[in-house]
Amino acid sequence: MSNSDWKKVYATGILFDAELIKSKLIDEGIECKTLNKKDSAYLFGEIELYVQAKDVVRAKHVISNMPDRE
Repeated sequence: MSNSDWKKVYATGILFDAELIKSKLIDEGIECKTLNKKDSAYLFGEIELYVQAKDVVRAKHVISNMPDRE
């Protein structure tokens, strides 16, 4: 599978938030990968969540329907 098959659907600076959303996506049957771009020494950057291109719309719907999400 090439990198172009994966699309970013969410980014946050909070690791717990990223793991919570990843867990919800997996529970909904959506394969999800994380890419941690957060610098461990200075604590800036984001954790990005990626899903397969075919699941982007469904993943964004799941994320937007989670409590306290835009």
